[in-house]
Amino acid sequence: MRRELVLPASAAGRLDRAVADALGLGRAAVKEAFQRGAVRVAGRRARPADPAAPGAAVTIDVEAPAGPPAADVTAPLRVLLETPRLLVVEKPAGVATHPLREGETGTLANAVVARYPECAAASPAAREGGAVQRLDLETSGAVLFARDRAAWEHLHAELAARRVEKTYLALVAGRVAAGGTTSVPLAQKGARAVPVPDPERAPKGVSRPREAVTHWEPLRRLPAHTVLEVRIETGVMHQIRAHLANLGHPVAGDSLYGGPAAAVPGLARHALHAHRIVLVGPDGARVAAESPWPADLAAVEAALAGS
Repeated sequence: MRRELVLPASAAGRLDRAVADALGLGRAAVKEAFQRGAVRVAGRRARPADPAAPGAAVTIDVEAPAGPPAADVTAPLRVLLETPRLLVVEKPAGVATHPLREGETGTLANAVVARYPECAAASPAAREGGAVQRLDLETSGAVLFARDRAAWEHLHAELAARRVEKTYLALVAGRVAAGGTTSVPLAQKGARAVPVPDPERAPKGVSRPREAVTHWEPLRRLPAHTVLEVRIETGVMHQIRAHLANLGHPVAGDSLYGGPAAAVPGLARHALHAHRIVLVGPDGARVAAESPWPADLAAVEAALAGS
């Protein structure tokens, strides 16, 4: 689907953000168009970090937005919490939160809409199937879904206002002596989050650094690893993985941020699990849901404890 526009006189900053704002498109759709080379300014291929020039003629080819997830009654679903207006369900490792393309199946949202069809209309982006948050593909644990549009808007606003408590469990390399907090801003470079201690001196080729706050506390110390309880105030992409790696304790199995130092025999994914979520629902009641440490990570921990 081709869209053409002339950037308004108020346009400023990066081109990708200016195009998304001017057309009312999601950032993900605009990012994908840039990656395909489908954005041109005055007929020339543009880059996302190019400056937005007022009056510039922009052409962008974007894929049509995907519809709601197809219901998949065969997909397993574990419900951790159900109220009349929201759900918290468990996402297994290796399962995407929701489809990215029309007709995609095998995601958590496909399983949710099969049992709770009203979720398909709850989120503004139909493909999300009511999901209010998402987890990385390899991350397991609790995911929040809304059952109506007003509930989605309330829950999304609670997340944006940092009133939702999100606690994770992480198996990390090294013995962590004590708890602490890090607030190093994070920028995006391709598929990675990059710590930027001084946002005024951000390296070239990264997005604008975003505030990121991560708290951690050791739960169990193993001979060469530690199980941490991690709480995040913000929701930057790969926040926990990037912050812990920056502290010298990468998440076990996380080759992207930890490299060989994070490798653990028998661990086929990164050892990060969304353990607990606490929030005030759209009806004003405080609710909490908890997902236990999964069997695959418990088995790896047991093996490491005996090594």
